[in-house]
Amino acid sequence: MRRTPVGSSNIASIGFDPPTSTLEVEFTNGRVYQYFDVPERLYQAFLSADSKGGFLAAQIKGAYRYARA
Repeated sequence: MRRTPVGSSNIASIGFDPPTSTLEVEFTNGRVYQYFDVPERLYQAFLSADSKGGFLAAQIKGAYRYARA
């Protein structure tokens, strides 16, 4: 999955796969997590959020199934 680099202190890049609605988040420590059944509109909002870490914590973590990739 292609990811877009983002300006964040703890998130390196964010990617999205529309056919599977999978959001992929690469952290600056190299770990990659996939979040499942995420609406594409949420991915777009995540990309444009001023605080990527804050958005992840408030809108995605705890709301969607995930796995470490």
